[in-house]
Amino acid sequence: MTKTNDKLDIKIIQPSISSLLDDDIDSHALSPLSCLREFGTYWLLEFDLPLVNKKDIKVAFDENIISIEAKLKEIYSEEKLGIEMKFQYFKKTITLPKGINKTKIIAKFENGRLRIMIPKQISGERIKIN
Repeated sequence: MTKTNDKLDIKIIQPSISSLLDDDIDSHALSPLSCLREFGTYWLLEFDLPLVNKKDIKVAFDENIISIEAKLKEIYSEEKLGIEMKFQYFKKTITLPKGINKTKIIAKFENGRLRIMIPKQISGERIKIN
């Protein structure tokens, strides 16, 4: 992933995104809070990624599946039922609706929140009025 100003570049990859699809406790990964909202001409996908540096975020897109992985600045520990679990990453994969324009996806990370704007594919033709 390369950086440009305050924006993150989205890496469009071929179908092998298995490294980003593993999302379980064994890989020490947390699932971040996320929200997908629809607007007139685009979808807005947001992830809460506290304790993460921009340089440690990876975003992958394949067909209509978007995956994020972000390394935490420090290990996060949590104890449940007497068992201590340690997490080092956020990972999440979301299936997006069909009909998106993958060439114009924009991502921005600011104040612990990753926002990804996904334009809809516009189709149709203008009708000439006589």
